[in-house]
Amino acid sequence: MAGVGSRASGVDPVAPTVPRKGLCGGASLPADLAEPLAALIARRPDLALAVQWYPELTSTMDELSRAAEDGAPRGLVVGAEAQSAGRGRRGRAWRSPPGAGLYFSYLTRPARRFDLLTLAAGVAVRAGIAQAAGLHADLKWPNDLLVGGRKLAGLLAEASRLGMPGGAVAIGVGINTRPAAYPPDVAARATSLEAELGRAVDRGAVLAAVLEHLGDTLASLEAGGAEPVLRAWRAASPSSVGTTVEWSEASGARRGITAGIDDTGALLVRTPTGTERIIAGELVWHLGA
Repeated sequence: MAGVGSRASGVDPVAPTVPRKGLCGGASLPADLAEPLAALIARRPDLALAVQWYPELTSTMDELSRAAEDGAPRGLVVGAEAQSAGRGRRGRAWRSPPGAGLYFSYLTRPARRFDLLTLAAGVAVRAGIAQAAGLHADLKWPNDLLVGGRKLAGLLAEASRLGMPGGAVAIGVGINTRPAAYPPDVAARATSLEAELGRAVDRGAVLAAVLEHLGDTLASLEAGGAEPVLRAWRAASPSSVGTTVEWSEASGARRGITAGIDDTGALLVRTPTGTERIIAGELVWHLGA
């Protein structure tokens, strides 16, 4: 997924400039991605996609954020075959080995409903994976896609100058497409499309479907379509109701049972002292408990 750092030394992007739409060249774009992306861009010019793809970056999110600061328009996608310093939510490392996944960041410039952007992105990524690969993942609040309790994909949204001229949100996406040699602690919690399906997966088809759903879902949200996002997210998140969670506060450890999300995307947790509304922080999930 996205991470922090500078462009990898000696790595050239597909093209040095960011067009308003279309592929940034093609010589360095992996062959399995080029044709599906070109077909999507030709079929859906309204998505205003511009795609840059690198052999390796420290972070797709960092590269995208620099482009956003330079005025890149909505629809810019920065991807890499590998990341040396990818990260997930709350600064966690996101393992991004070459050839094992799709690692990219997507630029949007919303004017409202910032509170639901991460949930909307999760709905879109899930729908794209289901369309292209036939695998229906579960959503776990706020930004994970799971299959059998193991992580298939993760998202990260980072905002800059929200509600102001030039405001932008970078949405980082990491999807495990193939099994990889992860460290033991990661391997126990991770899965991939090919591991779950038992067959090869067309990465290009997955990427194109995810980008199309991202563009459509975020545009719908921007136009006032919060209810479809909330309905789709709730239907795809069994853990958001009836799951034991724990967290820490200054007063000590807390524990409760999830009770869904409210209309702003906050997680509701029932505790012995009442219902808590959680908008951020670190939770320990006892899935299946």
